[in-house]
Amino acid sequence: MELPVHKHLIIRAEVTNPPGKDKQEYIKDWFRTLVKDIDMKLLAGPYCEYVDVPGNEGLTCVCIIETSHIAMHVWDAQKPALIQLDVYTCGPFKPIVVIDKLKEFDPVSIHWKYLDRESDLKTVDIGIWQESANWPNKEQLNNG
Repeated sequence: MELPVHKHLIIRAEVTNPPGKDKQEYIKDWFRTLVKDIDMKLLAGPYCEYVDVPGNEGLTCVCIIETSHIAMHVWDAQKPALIQLDVYTCGPFKPIVVIDKLKEFDPVSIHWKYLDRESDLKTVDIGIWQESANWPNKEQLNNG
């Protein structure tokens, strides 16, 4: 039996092309593709709803994967729009694959924290990318 690895990627991205109210099916497909791209197995979802509460407008989408979950919250009314993305898994994956998927939303900045939660909350990598910089390609983000 393979032991779980407990990896957690937390991303905050400011984007200029966020998925909006009319993009629920698109973002569900985006989630399905992401799950495949990081070699995980989808168990339930993705579920996606648009919130119309003033000041909190945007999509929320979640899915349950065999090894845990993926959740995304989008605030599309603010400029630039904000995406908060959370990938937690007990299986190995390459965080750069997740970060690369955000290119579809035309990011202007991406902040991330990659944690190893096996026995504590050990920080594996923290990073910031701005649109004037080279796309991130750190060794820590290419390892599962």
